[in-house]
Amino acid sequence: MQTEVVKINLSHPDPEIVEKAASYIRQGKLVAIPTETVYGLAADYGNEEALKRLYEVKMRPAHKPFTVAIANKEALEHLAADIPLTAYKFVDKFWPGPLTLVLKASNDQVIRQAPLHTIGLRMPKNEVTQHILEAAGVDVALPSANLSDMPAPQSAEEVLKYLNGKIDLIVDGGKSELGIESTIVDVTQTPFQVLREGALKKQELEAAAQSKRVLFICTGNSCRSVMAQGLLIKALKDMNRIDIEVLSAGVAAFDGLAPTQETLVLLSREGIDMSAHRSQRLTRIMLKSSDLILAMDDMQQARILEIAPSIRKRVYLLKEFAKITHSSLNIPDPIGQGIDVYARTFFTIKEAIAKIATLL
Repeated sequence: MQTEVVKINLSHPDPEIVEKAASYIRQGKLVAIPTETVYGLAADYGNEEALKRLYEVKMRPAHKPFTVAIANKEALEHLAADIPLTAYKFVDKFWPGPLTLVLKASNDQVIRQAPLHTIGLRMPKNEVTQHILEAAGVDVALPSANLSDMPAPQSAEEVLKYLNGKIDLIVDGGKSELGIESTIVDVTQTPFQVLREGALKKQELEAAAQSKRVLFICTGNSCRSVMAQGLLIKALKDMNRIDIEVLSAGVAAFDGLAPTQETLVLLSREGIDMSAHRSQRLTRIMLKSSDLILAMDDMQQARILEIAPSIRKRVYLLKEFAKITHSSLNIPDPIGQGIDVYARTFFTIKEAIAKIATLL
């Protein structure tokens, strides 16, 4: 048979082509698709016949399991277990991107991954790939679309040379952006081990693993957490600390909103410009990739622990680090009130940040 080839626009993927590729994968067929690194060969990871054919087509040794591609970061916890903090840091910083993580397989995956009991996961940074993975609705094995021990293909033409007549479909998205395979990192051991250095360099991984992350949480991520973030960034800069990343998010935030004007005014008086900040909604991955999480009130703290109970020892109320003048550890939300109310909130946050900066 001749392998079918369909061209697709990376910037504006045709939904019909995306669904065709996804449908082929669901049917147990083999589909070559573009990623930012090299072309991958997609198969339904839960379909034993499809995987058997994938091994045969690639002439791959049966003891070498396939990498699984996922469309979103949250799928990580469906396929892997006992995920360490370092892995979450890598996921939050480098996914989607050219990084494959080797993790302990979840109980559902152990038999399929025997005898290694590990699983390789990657989230490609390619819009077409992401659309196809989402539309497929199944876990997708995605090794490179070549014969084992041959160079990985960077174009549909190269895939065709290797696999014409052996696979069902090639989605032609032009030449791969990077043209080099993903970096493979084993995070089942400490320290992590780079098994293959590809597009992502070891130094970048080491820097991410060694840095600490502080995450401030409020409701809308437009005033209190932004104040705290700006103040701590400045304090750390004054201390020449470059090993700490400072972020903020909101438990009920709408993505993309600017800070309130009052927040910007108060920060500007301290020589801090947070005008470029845009609000973001809190995610489980954000929480699990942070070394220290600081909430503004007990309702937010409860929501954090509801989302990620395992991080309890890393979660505090920000006001625990300020001088307590009354029993409440909550920092009230000033949203919709005057600058005087904002200023009182700002003073409390500033006092707590001064203490935290000396403890980090």
